[in-house]
Amino acid sequence: MASIQQLVGRWRLVESKGFDEYMKELGVGMALRKMGAMAKPDCVITSDGTHLTVKTESTLKTTQFSCNLGEKFEETTADGRKTQTVCNFVNGALVQHQEWDGKESTITRRLEGGKLVVTPPWFKTHQHLSPGLLVCMFILPEGTS
Repeated sequence: MASIQQLVGRWRLVESKGFDEYMKELGVGMALRKMGAMAKPDCVITSDGTHLTVKTESTLKTTQFSCNLGEKFEETTADGRKTQTVCNFVNGALVQHQEWDGKESTITRRLEGGKLVVTPPWFKTHQHLSPGLLVCMFILPEGTS
Protein backbone atom coordinates (compact mmCIF):
# COMPACT_ATOMS: atom_id res chain seq x y z
CA MET A 1 0.00 0.00 0.00
CA ALA A 2 1.31 3.44 -0.96
CA SER A 3 2.34 6.02 1.61
CA ILE A 4 1.60 9.71 1.25
CA GLN A 5 5.31 10.31 0.60
CA GLN A 6 5.05 8.15 -2.55
CA LEU A 7 2.53 10.67 -3.95
CA VAL A 8 4.98 13.54 -3.45
CA GLY A 9 6.46 14.93 -6.67
CA ARG A 10 5.61 16.59 -9.97
CA TRP A 11 3.17 14.49 -11.99
CA ARG A 12 2.49 15.17 -15.70
CA LEU A 13 -0.96 14.50 -17.19
CA VAL A 14 -0.80 11.79 -19.86
CA GLU A 15 -4.45 10.77 -20.18
CA SER A 16 -7.84 12.13 -19.17
CA LYS A 17 -11.25 10.49 -19.62
CA GLY A 18 -14.66 11.95 -18.81
CA PHE A 19 -13.40 15.38 -17.76
CA ASP A 20 -15.96 17.27 -19.88
CA GLU A 21 -18.80 15.24 -18.36
CA TYR A 22 -17.48 15.94 -14.87
CA MET A 23 -17.29 19.68 -15.58
CA LYS A 24 -20.88 19.61 -16.95
CA GLU A 25 -22.06 17.93 -13.72
CA LEU A 26 -20.38 20.73 -11.77
CA GLY A 27 -22.22 23.35 -13.86
CA VAL A 28 -19.12 24.69 -15.63
CA GLY A 29 -19.98 26.71 -18.76
CA MET A 30 -18.98 25.62 -22.27
CA ALA A 31 -16.16 28.16 -22.75
CA LEU A 32 -14.41 27.17 -19.51
CA ARG A 33 -14.96 23.45 -20.29
CA LYS A 34 -13.26 23.87 -23.69
CA MET A 35 -10.31 25.61 -22.05
CA GLY A 36 -10.16 22.90 -19.38
CA ALA A 37 -10.16 20.16 -22.02
CA MET A 38 -7.10 21.75 -23.69
CA ALA A 39 -5.10 22.04 -20.47
CA LYS A 40 -2.41 19.42 -19.85
CA PRO A 41 -1.59 20.26 -16.23
CA ASP A 42 1.16 19.09 -13.96
CA CYS A 43 0.10 18.09 -10.46
CA VAL A 44 2.69 18.96 -7.81
CA ILE A 45 2.20 17.31 -4.42
CA THR A 46 4.27 18.15 -1.34
CA SER A 47 3.80 16.87 2.20
CA ASP A 48 5.61 16.64 5.50
CA GLY A 49 3.35 13.81 6.66
CA THR A 50 0.43 15.86 8.00
CA HIS A 51 0.59 19.16 6.09
CA LEU A 52 -0.19 18.80 2.39
CA THR A 53 -0.01 21.08 -0.65
CA VAL A 54 -1.51 20.16 -4.02
CA LYS A 55 -0.72 22.51 -6.90
CA THR A 56 -2.16 22.09 -10.39
CA GLU A 57 -0.15 24.00 -13.01
CA SER A 58 -1.02 24.57 -16.66
CA THR A 59 -0.41 27.27 -19.24
CA LEU A 60 -4.03 28.38 -18.73
CA LYS A 61 -4.28 28.51 -14.94
CA THR A 62 -2.53 27.46 -11.76
CA THR A 63 -4.43 26.54 -8.62
CA GLN A 64 -3.19 25.42 -5.25
CA PHE A 65 -4.50 24.39 -1.87
CA SER A 66 -2.71 23.62 1.37
CA CYS A 67 -4.16 21.87 4.37
CA ASN A 68 -3.54 19.67 7.35
CA LEU A 69 -4.84 16.14 6.86
CA GLY A 70 -8.17 15.62 8.61
CA GLU A 71 -8.91 19.35 9.04
CA LYS A 72 -11.67 21.12 7.09
CA PHE A 73 -10.66 24.21 5.09
CA GLU A 74 -12.13 26.56 2.49
CA GLU A 75 -10.94 25.77 -1.03
CA THR A 76 -11.43 27.85 -4.17
CA THR A 77 -11.54 25.42 -7.08
CA ALA A 78 -10.22 26.04 -10.61
CA ASP A 79 -13.78 26.79 -11.78
CA GLY A 80 -14.30 29.32 -8.97
CA ARG A 81 -16.43 27.29 -6.53
CA LYS A 82 -15.86 27.94 -2.82
CA THR A 83 -15.98 24.58 -1.08
CA GLN A 84 -15.57 23.24 2.42
CA THR A 85 -12.92 20.57 1.88
CA VAL A 86 -11.19 17.95 3.97
CA CYS A 87 -8.32 15.70 2.87
CA ASN A 88 -7.43 12.36 4.43
CA PHE A 89 -5.05 9.56 3.57
CA VAL A 90 -7.12 6.36 3.51
CA ASN A 91 -6.08 2.87 2.35
CA GLY A 92 -3.10 4.19 0.39
CA ALA A 93 -5.05 7.00 -1.32
CA LEU A 94 -5.35 10.75 -0.82
CA VAL A 95 -9.09 11.42 -0.50
CA GLN A 96 -10.28 15.02 -1.01
CA HIS A 97 -13.94 15.57 -0.06
CA GLN A 98 -15.61 18.84 -1.15
CA GLU A 99 -19.00 20.26 -0.13
CA TRP A 100 -20.74 23.37 -1.52
CA ASP A 101 -24.32 24.57 -2.08
CA GLY A 102 -25.85 21.24 -0.99
CA LYS A 103 -23.56 19.29 -3.33
CA GLU A 104 -20.50 17.16 -2.68
CA SER A 105 -17.68 15.54 -4.60
CA THR A 106 -14.88 13.22 -3.58
CA ILE A 107 -11.60 13.19 -5.52
CA THR A 108 -9.22 10.29 -4.93
CA ARG A 109 -5.52 10.27 -5.85
CA ARG A 110 -3.73 6.91 -5.73
CA LEU A 111 -0.79 5.11 -7.30
CA GLU A 112 -1.47 2.41 -9.89
CA GLY A 113 1.43 0.90 -11.81
CA GLY A 114 3.72 3.85 -11.09
CA LYS A 115 1.10 6.37 -12.24
CA LEU A 116 -0.91 8.81 -10.18
CA VAL A 117 -4.56 8.09 -10.94
CA VAL A 118 -7.06 10.80 -10.03
CA THR A 119 -10.72 9.84 -9.83
CA PRO A 120 -13.73 11.47 -8.29
CA PRO A 121 -15.64 8.22 -7.70
CA TRP A 122 -18.87 10.09 -7.18
CA PHE A 123 -20.45 13.48 -7.54
CA LYS A 124 -23.58 13.92 -5.47
CA THR A 125 -26.36 16.48 -5.42
CA HIS A 126 -29.62 16.13 -3.57
CA GLN A 127 -31.06 14.65 -6.80
CA HIS A 128 -28.59 12.10 -8.14
CA LEU A 129 -25.38 10.14 -7.77
CA SER A 130 -22.99 9.87 -10.73
CA PRO A 131 -20.22 7.26 -10.37
CA GLY A 132 -16.86 7.19 -12.15
CA LEU A 133 -17.05 10.49 -13.99
CA LEU A 134 -13.36 11.29 -14.31
CA VAL A 135 -10.08 9.46 -14.63
CA CYS A 136 -6.82 11.37 -15.07
CA MET A 137 -3.48 9.57 -15.27
CA PHE A 138 -0.28 11.32 -14.41
CA ILE A 139 3.27 10.05 -14.72
CA LEU A 140 6.23 11.20 -12.72
CA PRO A 141 8.69 12.76 -15.22
CA GLU A 142 12.11 11.14 -15.26
CA GLY A 143 14.68 12.77 -13.00
CA THR A 144 12.09 14.18 -10.57
CA SER A 145 11.01 13.09 -7.14
